[in-house]
Amino acid sequence: MTIFHSSSSVPAEARGAVVAIGNFDGVHLGHQAVLAQARAIADRLDTSLAVLTFEPHPRSVFKPDLPTFRLTPLPAKVEALKSVGVDHVFVLDFTPDFSKRSAEDFMTGVLQSDLGARHIVVGWDFCFGHKRGGDAALLTRRGADLGFGVTVTEAVKTGDQQVYSSSRIRECLLAGDLSGAAALLGRPWEVDGMVLHGDKRGRTIGVPTANLSMEAYMHPNLGVYAVRAGMKGGDDGSGIYNWVDGVANLGRRPTVEGSRVQLEVHLFDFDEDLYGRFLRVQLIEFLRGEKKFDGLDSLKAQITSDCEQARRILAVYPA
Repeated sequence: MTIFHSSSSVPAEARGAVVAIGNFDGVHLGHQAVLAQARAIADRLDTSLAVLTFEPHPRSVFKPDLPTFRLTPLPAKVEALKSVGVDHVFVLDFTPDFSKRSAEDFMTGVLQSDLGARHIVVGWDFCFGHKRGGDAALLTRRGADLGFGVTVTEAVKTGDQQVYSSSRIRECLLAGDLSGAAALLGRPWEVDGMVLHGDKRGRTIGVPTANLSMEAYMHPNLGVYAVRAGMKGGDDGSGIYNWVDGVANLGRRPTVEGSRVQLEVHLFDFDEDLYGRFLRVQLIEFLRGEKKFDGLDSLKAQITSDCEQARRILAVYPA
């Protein structure tokens, strides 16, 4: 898969694609159903499948003071799109100036001129252009004049007729409902990133942890989780992912007067050095909320109990 951080100067092999447009935060089962429709069109037209998305998320530009809400920051989103067979990803820099581009300019400048799009796929509620001046109906009308077809997909619903949405997944995560989030995503929700150096306090109580930043991710229900962590094998980290069970604290660590939210992962029966390595951490089940303990001894006793509970849960969780 190729990634382009601009729509200009696109090489010939990436032009003329079927282009699905959207934020695709989470790349959940609803998104995957839309991309499957787009793939079928691309196969029929004998061309490639591309996704056009925006970074940062428009909400971050228009409402910068709101808390971080992303399910999948760009690197995680790209990996998820790759896993469902997308050939190209066009990442457009969403700035205040970009937001002022008219709907007509977006269609003629980006879709027609820059990308030479063969066909466009959007959701029924798609809006674009300055002050949301364009919608799916306008795109369909103008597409016929500009030389590309348009498919408007209906809302994709679950078995109980609820619409798949990133907002519903966030609600599940805030409630500690990891199985509910996974059912909508089609996979466990995960946090990815480079392992950071911490204060190494975990080693002093016999529970070493790998620390990941939560800066780019939404903050689900703070507390302790049963997790599975994956790291690539091979000396250069280029092999397949190896998965290890563990337990993680997601929070501010009130017992040691912590302040920022971070993810601290303790892997079972594992003693390799992970500093500077890329780690994928899947949150499998919420165990308990975060709490402040009287001291490190009581904290260690609780961690021992958490580890035992996590091992029981993960022993029967599907690989």
